[in-house]
Amino acid sequence: MKKMIMLSLLALTSIATQAQTQKKVEITKGPSYMMAVPEITLDKKTKKTTVQWRSTENNSWHEDIGILDNVPVIDSESIESTFLNMSPTASEPKGYTSMTWLLTDEGDNTVLHCYFRMPADIVKNFWLGNAESCILDKETGIIYQARSTVPERCYNKVFSVKGKEGTVLDLQILFPRLPETVHDMIIYGIPNWYLRGSEVKKIQRLYGTISYRESYDTIPQFHMARMVKESVNYNKDSIDSWAVYTDAHLIKPVEEQTMALWLTRDATYLAIATEQNWIREYYGRGGNTILLGKNGRQYKCKGVMGYPDNDLFWLEGYPGDYFAIVLVFEPLPLNVDTFNYVVPEGEPFNAWGANWKGEVISNLDVQQLRKNQHLFKYRPRVVVK
Repeated sequence: MKKMIMLSLLALTSIATQAQTQKKVEITKGPSYMMAVPEITLDKKTKKTTVQWRSTENNSWHEDIGILDNVPVIDSESIESTFLNMSPTASEPKGYTSMTWLLTDEGDNTVLHCYFRMPADIVKNFWLGNAESCILDKETGIIYQARSTVPERCYNKVFSVKGKEGTVLDLQILFPRLPETVHDMIIYGIPNWYLRGSEVKKIQRLYGTISYRESYDTIPQFHMARMVKESVNYNKDSIDSWAVYTDAHLIKPVEEQTMALWLTRDATYLAIATEQNWIREYYGRGGNTILLGKNGRQYKCKGVMGYPDNDLFWLEGYPGDYFAIVLVFEPLPLNVDTFNYVVPEGEPFNAWGANWKGEVISNLDVQQLRKNQHLFKYRPRVVVK
């Protein structure tokens, strides 16, 4: 029995350690606000100061759960490195206190850290967030709703907090983890931090050496074209033997040959924007195409998503369609900065306007291509007749 208890304690300790060391990747952060502090009262008996925080909208609709224990705080060192104006040495105008916020990725959650410097020993009538607290991805229109808070009990509740005056609280709102393609956001429903429809952007440096280099992408999901005629006795010189496809993964118009990159553990996905000029047009991709690293390392093409690899094929659509052709390569390491895209010249074939010339695009920036992922969102065709 003693052994089982000991093992359980070890397991709990391990879980706690993992939680404490969980990687935190900064997405963006807000400015610091100097908030006017309501009247501070002193309890002569306990020598404790108290503030009745100004009423937050709809507070009267929600249960007041009283004083919360174990509210997380941010240590002085972290304050110094993240928010200089909230550091213990920072000067604040009399009658004001600092509030600011930080948005991070942590495990399966995107976490909004709401920082608040205690203007007194006890703060009453405080409010953090509830189901109205959400993050809108401006590009896709997808809404990510708050799922919980830290402390958990204060979700959708009015509460009080007790601590030493001057301590900086780290109140947290947990959202589903935002995809890395989310760049421009609007945050709603956190009134005490003035996030009531506030537009925010990912900080630029996360597109470079921090966020992307530290994590893989998820496998991209593309709309697969439908094959309407199978290839029969394929012959590059016989157009009737080529397969015919329709209903491609359409995207908004971008410059032709615009690319986007997804790095996963098992493969690299390279999407290429392609313009349709005719109702039926032929294409060919893949084959001996490679990505060439700076050190001369070659990453071979493993196939083309939804289309033949190397064989020519027909695609039926509309003039003016822009669609994605996605090549799948051997996995690039996360630390690769640039690469060359190399397409060897194909064999001549018998078709009108036949052209399968070689191509080399040099010094493609990995992080920029990963930023381009949002350009390849599926966009249904609209034709006005």
